[in-house]
Amino acid sequence: MPQRPLTPTGLHLGLEGVHVLVTGASGGIGYETAEQFHDNNDIVEQGAIVTAHYNTNFAPLDKFAESRSQVVQADLSKEDEVAAMFDKATYTFGPVQILIINHAISVVKDEYIWEMSLDRWKTTMDANLTSTFLVAREYLRRLKNVAADLREEASIVLIGSTAGKYGEAGHADYAASKSAMMYGLTMTLKNEIVKLAPMGRVNCIGPGWVKTPMATESLKNPHTLYAALATTPLKKIAKPTDIATQILVLSSNSLSGHITGQVLMIEGGMEGRLLNEPEDVGINLHSRQLNLD
Repeated sequence: MPQRPLTPTGLHLGLEGVHVLVTGASGGIGYETAEQFHDNNDIVEQGAIVTAHYNTNFAPLDKFAESRSQVVQADLSKEDEVAAMFDKATYTFGPVQILIINHAISVVKDEYIWEMSLDRWKTTMDANLTSTFLVAREYLRRLKNVAADLREEASIVLIGSTAGKYGEAGHADYAASKSAMMYGLTMTLKNEIVKLAPMGRVNCIGPGWVKTPMATESLKNPHTLYAALATTPLKKIAKPTDIATQILVLSSNSLSGHITGQVLMIEGGMEGRLLNEPEDVGINLHSRQLNLD
């Protein structure tokens, strides 16, 4: 295999020309991930081929309709649409080598489990967990027929959540769906992928609060912000790039070729106990709105 060019830091990620599928790519983390895989920049040149998935919100992905990337729409809770997504991805750029399972929904309304309807539970499980099963299954089914040299890059990164580790009162549906992905599914898939691709790897990232467009509005509430930072030593909210860069690192065989079955928590050191009083993180709980800039 020809030696890949080094980055200015002396490292290469080995992602040039590798076909990556990112689900849920129109959201904050997904969009940043797709962009970083695709872009060549002054620090690290990735140059991956990106298929960016969305379900309902196309607008942020307009720039990805370019020669080395494409955008596909699919409801990932439906088997036929998952298959059609992979068909389109493969027809345009060849087999998907790296799969980033990022899509998810979270119902905003707090409902304790004794208040939660079966419909809400099933909707969240279908949108988050069942869809993840369908996407991973389709990827692995097709991996069986991929040329051996292309299978060397086989990697799945699932996106979990701190809710999957600590639980989240009022959101048992979301927490349970993420926990199942982070532990039962990730740990099983890392043992199964090697049956098809001996160097294949499966890992998971568990973000805490991230300053995405959706979360930013919630974080303007000082009580919400304090709850997010109260047990976080770094006393700050992550940016999408904090998550996306680690997704790239875990995806790279050059940097992470001996890492599989791991759940990497990216949450500023969050713990399940109180570390910071409001004044320690510079929050006035009597303020109605906060400026996050």
